[in-house]
Amino acid sequence: MNKLWFCGVVGVGMTVLVGCGAPLAPLPTVNNVEVERYLGKWYEIAKYPTVFQEGCIASTADYGLLDDGRISVLNTCREGDLDGPERSIEGSARIVDAETNAKLKVSFFLPIFEGDYWILELGDEEDYGYAVVGEPRRRSLWILSRSPQLDEAVLDGIRERLPELGYDPDGLEMSGQPEAAE
Repeated sequence: MNKLWFCGVVGVGMTVLVGCGAPLAPLPTVNNVEVERYLGKWYEIAKYPTVFQEGCIASTADYGLLDDGRISVLNTCREGDLDGPERSIEGSARIVDAETNAKLKVSFFLPIFEGDYWILELGDEEDYGYAVVGEPRRRSLWILSRSPQLDEAVLDGIRERLPELGYDPDGLEMSGQPEAAE
């Protein structure tokens, strides 16, 4: 089986430490994403905490189609609480696996700084209902929903399946959303 090794290099003063963790199995994605169905507004239900989202709650992502075929990205959140000031950032995404449309590269600054955005799971509803998004090193994870709340049984099912993907469900942080859609 083809496995990736996760290695890191850390500088501590004048010392450089090199370490490798256990091998990571390839991260499976969904078989097919219909891009037009995926576009629109998503509410972040849970995530692995990240530095760039520190202090954010009630996060949303809005995706649209650009003339050049890329996807526009507008991420918005509230700082601290639901009444906190709004913070947003615009970016774009490009599909890197045209066979499935499930692997994208997202950029919020220069295109040379791109992050992986892999769609790991989708709900079955007409507008997909929910999505689980991650990246092959398993450092980032988002659970998204078309509505501010996700049915608890669906969320529990996602949590139960995360270890199969190499994610620790205990690392999830609930994002906090308003009770009703805007």
